[in-house]
Amino acid sequence: MDVTNIVIGFIMILSFFGLVWYCVKGYNLMVGFFVMSVLWTAIALIGNSISPTSVMEGKSWIDVLTNVFQTGPENYGKAILVNIFFGAFFGRVLIDTGIAATLIRKVVELGGDKPRVTMSLLCIVTAIIFTSMTGIGPVISIAVIVLPIMLSLGIPAPIALFSFMGSIMAGIFGNIVNFKQYQAIFATAEKSYASYDYNAYFNFGMIGLGVSLLVVLVVANVFMNKKKLTRAWAATADEGATKDAPAISWISIILPVIGVVVFKVPIIFGFIFSALFALLTCGKLKGGFSNISRMLSKQFSDGAIDVAPMIGFLLTLSMFNNAATYASPYFKTLLDGVMPTSALLLCILFAVLTPLGFFRGPMNLVGSGSAILAVVVSIAAWPVQFLYPLFAITTVAPQHLDVTQSWVAWGFGYTKVPARDYMKMSIPTGWIIGIILCAIVFIMYGKLV
Repeated sequence: MDVTNIVIGFIMILSFFGLVWYCVKGYNLMVGFFVMSVLWTAIALIGNSISPTSVMEGKSWIDVLTNVFQTGPENYGKAILVNIFFGAFFGRVLIDTGIAATLIRKVVELGGDKPRVTMSLLCIVTAIIFTSMTGIGPVISIAVIVLPIMLSLGIPAPIALFSFMGSIMAGIFGNIVNFKQYQAIFATAEKSYASYDYNAYFNFGMIGLGVSLLVVLVVANVFMNKKKLTRAWAATADEGATKDAPAISWISIILPVIGVVVFKVPIIFGFIFSALFALLTCGKLKGGFSNISRMLSKQFSDGAIDVAPMIGFLLTLSMFNNAATYASPYFKTLLDGVMPTSALLLCILFAVLTPLGFFRGPMNLVGSGSAILAVVVSIAAWPVQFLYPLFAITTVAPQHLDVTQSWVAWGFGYTKVPARDYMKMSIPTGWIIGIILCAIVFIMYGKLV
């Protein structure tokens, strides 16, 4: 075993734990991943000059820099950014037309004055809404409707916040935009994984949605049993006066998913068609061509603002992913023989380590987990149908329940809930979901390995 590779491997691992610490402290992720990209590229170039590695064979240092800082963001942009922008535009349309708010009001009418029933129905609708919507703007727009309703029914603030954020997390398991985001990370780690599409993932995504939503509701109800229900807030006075969106428009919420799964339409076309259908059925395509154009332009720009921080982060993440490719031989030197090579052992490992997806930890793809992905891929040829759901589990469940998630942090300020009270529910819930879904992955896809 090459001593140089061992030494560099240890340096890489130390820097990796430095990244984990950086993420846990809640510092700016875009800056953090750019710094790590520079550091790992520099270390890999120095290591290659001492003891050449196969990943840099035939490449000059200019080729390496180009791949990390130019090709990475360019390829990532083509793969995901336009999907995110059009998804955010569609989310803005659902808010501006009042479709999302109308569904929530109808659910409250259906649940009546029964807190548990109403909470469950609100969580189900929220999960469905977030199979298409994404970004902190849409989350806050829905939260300021849902949370006051829950609190007015006497649901304790920590439970209301947890159940709402948990229902968003459940919806993200089926979210097309998030799928595209993680798919692009996989394609960067291994080119052959680029062929994996949403249709192939759909069945597991829906199972993930259902299982995680059920666990969230069970945990919320268990904690409600321990607390006395007291009316806290009143629902906002103007809710009843708000005009409902027409019933025919409600289907807009799931039209993108139907279009992709049933009719195999391109996702961008699905978002545009669904947005226009929502606007048409809600009577918003009136006032002349100029007014309609201004409205569409504003909705697109508002959506872009919602996801702008995410875009900056994803572009630097693409640099980090490409840098991780050059770092992978050094990780492999240290971890070869340690990482499991059987489907059962890998599922058990992911189930046990699911909590490490919290705080943007090493099991979280939208954190430091992309380096782990590069290592796992370099050690064994795992089928993407098996590997993608495992990383989706340890990314979606912890990240969208996590206190470092931007909209969760906003929720603390809005509801005045202490982070400790929230985490008593969120961390065990994420872990339970991870254990259950990892077992399901083994049952569904373990035979492919």
